[in-house]
Amino acid sequence: MVPGGVMRLSFAVLHGLPRLLLLTTALGVAFLTGCGEQGTSSEAVGPGASSASSDFKRDDGKLNVATTIAPLTSIILNVGGSRIHLRGLIPDGVDSHTYEPRPSDAEILSRADLLIMNGAHLEGTTEALAKTNLKDPKKIYRLAEATLSGDDPETGFLYDFSFPKEGGAPNPHLWMDPLYAMKYADLTRQWLSENDPKNADYYRANYEKFAAVLRQLDEAIRKDQLTVPTANRKLLTYHDSWAYWAREYGWTVIGAVQPSDFSEPSAKEVADLIGQIKRERVPAVFGSEVFPSKTLQAIAKEGGATFEDQLSDDAPPGDVRDVRHTYLGMLVEDMQIMFKRLGGSAIEVSKVPVANTATD
Repeated sequence: MVPGGVMRLSFAVLHGLPRLLLLTTALGVAFLTGCGEQGTSSEAVGPGASSASSDFKRDDGKLNVATTIAPLTSIILNVGGSRIHLRGLIPDGVDSHTYEPRPSDAEILSRADLLIMNGAHLEGTTEALAKTNLKDPKKIYRLAEATLSGDDPETGFLYDFSFPKEGGAPNPHLWMDPLYAMKYADLTRQWLSENDPKNADYYRANYEKFAAVLRQLDEAIRKDQLTVPTANRKLLTYHDSWAYWAREYGWTVIGAVQPSDFSEPSAKEVADLIGQIKRERVPAVFGSEVFPSKTLQAIAKEGGATFEDQLSDDAPPGDVRDVRHTYLGMLVEDMQIMFKRLGGSAIEVSKVPVANTATD
């Protein structure tokens, strides 16, 4: 990790700052935490597709691999390529924290040879369904738990204002750190190879190509972030998904404005949040295109901050035919938005290729 990185996001204690109000906003269940509207799973149709063929009914000797959210689907696709059938159960932009499986998910899982999920209590209902429907319940693989352990603030799981330790569930958003995404890809390689050893060399070759681009992205982030004034390297976001990214690159997450119980914010809550933005001199507030933006926009304006509503932690840009519709595309676009809004540039990040790297 970078020296000086954020050790724990419970900044009220470690940074001596007032605790940021966790604002709650009621705009209906169509708007969910860090996620978007209910939708349907998609199949790969182009170089940017974030999910591969989902035809689990074909008996062609390929592994049937089920997974959950779009970023994981994209990462797994870049390793498994054309040698697996891959199905992402949770549609792009849908809240994995609260996602309720559909009847069709049980059928998909019954045909799956394995399930690769994030873990860290992110996809509880999907995991429960898998335990009763997967061909072999032992073939449930959890990426987060295989990547981190313990709660050391420098190397372990992070607990913070949205994911307090007393709640028992750590912040699960490891994939937002490209180095953890590389670890996710390597674990995927291992698990696919264990279940399909005849294609182990193919999975390794795909992993190495994907890892090379992730290393390029990591290096680009480290260079471009230096163009952001040090005082601006702080994040107030729509959803508490940047904890591990911030730890890796030495930034501070001062808070997350996220709906929790869908209640309307009181006048005091709004005033407190505006005061927080002013005290912290937050230059930009980051929302999402699938998050209700009018409240955030008004708060940002009153606090003297710029409002940007295009960050994403679980929905690749464009549709499945778009070359940018990948994990890489999502991170590159996020970095371009973030760095520019905070007074820097994204010259190096913009050079990173975003298309899927797996060979046919």
